[in-house]
Amino acid sequence: MQVRVIMKRTSIPPDNTYTIHCPRLGHLIGFSYCRFENQGVPCFRIIDCWYDYFLIEDYLRKELGNHEWEKTFRDAWKPKVTALVTLIEKAMKTRQSHQQSF
Repeated sequence: MQVRVIMKRTSIPPDNTYTIHCPRLGHLIGFSYCRFENQGVPCFRIIDCWYDYFLIEDYLRKELGNHEWEKTFRDAWKPKVTALVTLIEKAMKTRQSHQQSF
């Protein structure tokens, strides 16, 4: 059993020797993987996963800037129902446009 040491709450991320369990991958990973996981963009769950270990939101807001922050996290915070409705509407529009072209 691995013992977790709670880190001091600063806006400095841990080095990669410090790992946490990734709920998406199912194993231990370091912060740098989460930070650049999505083609250089942070994983959409990075804040939820690293919140207990350091001031992740402060760090990311400084690192990313306003535009990149919005681009990365705007859709991630939508409730699942809202995201599903958006996907359904998009699929319906796509289907309608395909049917009209025949």
